[in-house]
Amino acid sequence: MIAQIAATLLPVFLIAGSGAAYGRFRTPDIQGLNTLNMELFVPLLVFSVMADRDVPLVDYGGLAMAAAVIVLGSGLLLWPIARWLKQDVKTFLPPMMFNNSGNMGIPLIVLAFGEAALPAAVVVFIVEMVLHFSVGLWMLSPGTPLWRLLRIPIVSASIVGLAVNISGLSLPVWLLEAMNMLGEISIPLMVFALGVRMLDIDFSDWRTGLLGAVLCPLSGVVLAVPMVLLLDLDAISIAALWVFAALPPAVLNYLVAEQYQQEPHRVASLVLIGNLGSLVVMPLVLWLVFSYQG
Repeated sequence: MIAQIAATLLPVFLIAGSGAAYGRFRTPDIQGLNTLNMELFVPLLVFSVMADRDVPLVDYGGLAMAAAVIVLGSGLLLWPIARWLKQDVKTFLPPMMFNNSGNMGIPLIVLAFGEAALPAAVVVFIVEMVLHFSVGLWMLSPGTPLWRLLRIPIVSASIVGLAVNISGLSLPVWLLEAMNMLGEISIPLMVFALGVRMLDIDFSDWRTGLLGAVLCPLSGVVLAVPMVLLLDLDAISIAALWVFAALPPAVLNYLVAEQYQQEPHRVASLVLIGNLGSLVVMPLVLWLVFSYQG
């Protein structure tokens, strides 16, 4: 089992480490790289998975609902704790709710459970992204119109891909293969970009960061328990849900906080120290999942 966990985590950490090493000696345009990834490669990955007729998306409805409960429930569960600890809820709660389902979640789920788990990884990623750009933006700016969701390439790709899947339309194999090839670039690229971002760790607010590193995965796992017990999920969906629930805060939280001037330095501590904490959390979660499957 140790070898299985190592085989899952080491590629992710090695790619992230490569990003950190490269960023240490160079100054890559990581913002431009992330823009290219989020506007082209990731939407193509999402579309190709969603449009694939061999993937019965109806079977993932329960998983999508469970992922939404974990995201939204984490905010409700931790809101009184944040108030009790005198944390600004606009600063503290979004990183606790919106996790790293892209940079870390998709690679981990695919490496741990195989290519068959890619649709499940994409489904929870889409749920997290849609909620982040709707509920998350509303939390920071209540006047944000929901129609802005349609301007996000990942959301548009999800809607079109779902429509193609439901309609039964068969796309040419060569077209899907080209989209798959471009989409698969996004997975290592997300991990590499995460490694570069890790160089920006700010330890000046380490107490808040450490608190988030504990509460983010803990709240997700606590909420995942009733979802697994109550919903009729298949084995791959259950495994993907456990990993999703335990993921650290998404790097995107920092970018959004910077845009809305919502204590970005404190959010950076929550995000980056939380991702460092995953070095401890994710091996434990994978050990539990592999033990359960065995």
